[in-house]
Amino acid sequence: MHTIADRRILMLKPDDIIPAPHQPRKSFDEYELRVLADSIMANGIIQPLTVRKGDGGKYILISGERRLRAARMAGLRRVPCVLHRTNEMTSALYSLTENMQRADLNFFEEAEAISRLITDFGLTQSEIAARLGIANSTVSNKMRLLKLSNELKERITASSLTERHARALLRLPSEERQDALDKIIAEGLNLYQTEELINGILNPESAEEKEEPIACEEDAKPVRKAAIGDIKLFSNSLSKLLCTMQNAGITANSKKHETDKYIEYKVRIFKKAPTTPEYSQLKIC
Repeated sequence: MHTIADRRILMLKPDDIIPAPHQPRKSFDEYELRVLADSIMANGIIQPLTVRKGDGGKYILISGERRLRAARMAGLRRVPCVLHRTNEMTSALYSLTENMQRADLNFFEEAEAISRLITDFGLTQSEIAARLGIANSTVSNKMRLLKLSNELKERITASSLTERHARALLRLPSEERQDALDKIIAEGLNLYQTEELINGILNPESAEEKEEPIACEEDAKPVRKAAIGDIKLFSNSLSKLLCTMQNAGITANSKKHETDKYIEYKVRIFKKAPTTPEYSQLKIC
């Protein structure tokens, strides 16, 4: 079994280094590469690249493709490299691990790299989780992301949405994901708002709830006799509280949604600034 051992430092020509076939990172920002190239011209390469021996006197890159590209832009004739004695599978795992530890990959790149490890080397999700030092559920969640279309993945990445945004979209049928993503991006929805949107799409009856009028004591009319006394007591207490708030000049209302399994109340309190302040505001300098 090959391991990362017997490492040596070599000064190699950039043209003698072949990019890794299983490089997990696919996108490289041109501006960031130029900034890195300027830094390399001024200070050299601080951290060596890692390579393994290839054929015909060439070396295959394990990690450090950004540094290699920037070194070529900077015109370096030689770059420092650490030579590892390792096979292709271990090299791919090492490259993915380093990128994940550095947070250099987006979550789709991580998922695609894991998928290639499974396809090319026959590793199971459990084996990959053990090699990468992450939970099995983490690997499973990342693999699920590949069910999204390429168009959706590109838009999610371009909009800087999170992995949990992407996983929330997976709850929807494929034909409804595009419209949901349009709304998420257009309105800048956070994760909680996204979950609410998804729940509303999956359960449209809850989004069609009718607003329940607040009944004060003098005009209260029972709508439904509660089966349990505690539920009725809570309902009456809530109505009295909202009535008190209204009498105090606070705009508030409630919505009630009832199924065979539960009764759901939603209370909305409006924030309304007075047009003419009654008191002068104390300012602290």
